[in-house]
Amino acid sequence: MSKRSRPQYMDKNTPQTLRQGLEEYYAVNPNVTDPRELPPEFAKILLAHDVSHVVLGCDTNMYDEIKLLPLGFWTSDFKFSDYLRTNRDPAIKPAIQIMYDDLIREHGVLWLYSSILVVLPRLLPEVISLWFKTRGTRKFYPFLDYEHLLDRSLLEIRQEFDLFPFF
Repeated sequence: MSKRSRPQYMDKNTPQTLRQGLEEYYAVNPNVTDPRELPPEFAKILLAHDVSHVVLGCDTNMYDEIKLLPLGFWTSDFKFSDYLRTNRDPAIKPAIQIMYDDLIREHGVLWLYSSILVVLPRLLPEVISLWFKTRGTRKFYPFLDYEHLLDRSLLEIRQEFDLFPFF
């Protein structure tokens, strides 16, 4: 994100709707495959992942991509076991591969794995902190069934699902 200004969807108090946030997300990330242009059988999981970027205010840099995985599992109704199940589904697995292919196409394989190794030591303390913040009873945002949230403001969504501690 060094060569662009911070997207509005990343501002925790943004009044923009989830739909507007998604449009901005695709506009500022032209190298991300737009799932709306893909077959629906696996586009849904990609779009849900992109919705998570917007709802949780995460960028597409390696730090935020890795942070998004546990944060998504701990704040949404899509858990690690769901991820494992969908990763084994032959209809959905290609969608997950598209996300990795986007990163490799943009930066290369060496960058992908070396950046993970560089980011992990910096990220680990934050992940531990996030884990503590997500303990206890909470209302999980809908990962796959987000359509009814598209025309609501990100501010309202973040308030309803108590997501402010993660910004």
